[in-house]
Amino acid sequence: MLRHLSIRDFVIVAALDLEFDSGFTVFSGETGAGKSILIDALALALGARADASVVRTGESRADITAGFATHAQVERWLDEHALGIEADSADDMHGSTVMLRRVIDSNGRSRAFINGTAATLTQLREVGEMLVDIHGQHAHQLLMRADAQRELFDTHAGLLDTASSVTRAWRGWREAAQAVETAQTRDRELQLERERLAWQLAELDKLAPQPGEWEEVNAEHHRLSHSASLIEGVQGALGALSESDEAMITHLGAIISKVRGLAQIDPALNDTLAALEPAEIQLQEAAYSLSHYAQRLELDPERLAQVEKRLEALHSMARKFRLQPQTLPEEHETRRAQLAALDAAADLDSLRAAESKAKDAYLAEARVLSKARAKAARALGSAVTTGMQELSMTGGSFEVALVPLPEGGAHGAEQIEFRVAGHAGVPLRPLAKVASGGELARISLALAVIASAASLTPTLIFDEVDTGIGGSVAEVVGRLLHQLGRERQVLCVTHLPQVAARGDHHFQVAKSGNGKGGTTSSVTPLDRSSRIEEVARMLGGIEITATTRKHAREMLTA
Repeated sequence: MLRHLSIRDFVIVAALDLEFDSGFTVFSGETGAGKSILIDALALALGARADASVVRTGESRADITAGFATHAQVERWLDEHALGIEADSADDMHGSTVMLRRVIDSNGRSRAFINGTAATLTQLREVGEMLVDIHGQHAHQLLMRADAQRELFDTHAGLLDTASSVTRAWRGWREAAQAVETAQTRDRELQLERERLAWQLAELDKLAPQPGEWEEVNAEHHRLSHSASLIEGVQGALGALSESDEAMITHLGAIISKVRGLAQIDPALNDTLAALEPAEIQLQEAAYSLSHYAQRLELDPERLAQVEKRLEALHSMARKFRLQPQTLPEEHETRRAQLAALDAAADLDSLRAAESKAKDAYLAEARVLSKARAKAARALGSAVTTGMQELSMTGGSFEVALVPLPEGGAHGAEQIEFRVAGHAGVPLRPLAKVASGGELARISLALAVIASAASLTPTLIFDEVDTGIGGSVAEVVGRLLHQLGRERQVLCVTHLPQVAARGDHHFQVAKSGNGKGGTTSSVTPLDRSSRIEEVARMLGGIEITATTRKHAREMLTA
């Protein structure tokens, strides 16, 4: 659950530190005081998108930190991502805490942190989804959209992963069907392309260029074309080293022999001897290497002609294909692969078989999803119908219709459609066509409460979801949220006194001038006495009378 929220320089909030407890917590205040700003700030700490406009005027950055008690799923996630858990020394009963922080600079740059370690927004959102579920004030408007109905239903039923598998199978089927269509419509074009590639591949097959061959042939050609110079040079070097009357090795051997005798007279010459002896060895090794090389070296005009012919063949093929000669082997394999791909693309029987297999895979996945949806639809329809009775829609009913799609679709074999009857004796019709604003708000609230009760998220936030309702319905809403608060931590921004009076904890949000021509928002926890004043204000408006105070006191007592 949410333990504390720290906000700095966010919109009209200069500095705010709030501590939270379990149960049902309400936020109230005048319109425009900044009640929903608190929810917006928390949403940023949970990974929502942000821009520079959220930074308070005149400040360099906005800084939001939220601390949550963890649970097993969060702790596993933190361990997998090496983001640690902060121990709460203040109260061991609270267990461990995860700290989510978001910093937005005035230039729009955003940074995220989890337990003090830099994190990505994706990571912030992943862990945030395990901690908080936010129901916004416009949720009932989203219910008018078919995609929103489907997503809400699949989320409530725990079918998001199954639906994702169906979507992947659908895409695989569509790609296979597209391959068949392409092969049919581009048959002539593909045939011409295949003939071109087949001719090119035949030419390259005859040449059979090998990886690294161009460099090797060039090196051999260079060596063979300079064979005479190599023979002459090697023979001259051998003569100078060991084979002539004035050979260097012979002279050096005589010098070493003489110095060796002198060193016996004066040991100081041993260093000179130590330098000369390795030189003699190295010269002998060089002479041996040259002799071995000379034995293999000979003029070979026939081999030179063969190499020149191969060199010209490689060069000519490279010109024909407008390539660099050294890339011929790579291009050879590329064209082989392209021809194989075209052969496969032109094999209609294989393509149709692949399409059929992909379709069967999709239908199998879709059947699993349809079966699960049918079961969940009955349960949700019954639960929302019950909720409607509690929300003064007596005799009304709700149904999740699974409308079959003849060819199926990316999201399954049926379309999800919420249908409602506002009262007894009226046929069920699509929600988007028949529900009034008030009915839509109540149905949305019933869905939100039911869906939240089915989820494992420990903290639930309702941001003015009670808009459009009042009177006895508002009392029921307050009771429902209070009951939900016995199992989860529930935070609610409300303008209804009937809901505010049900809170276990109550915060008042107020807006005031800061003396510098600007406006700031503040949040104050209310005690029993100040709650009476706030509920009375919500009941009576600007002028609070003894009657409204009495009524407020009665509501809080009840």
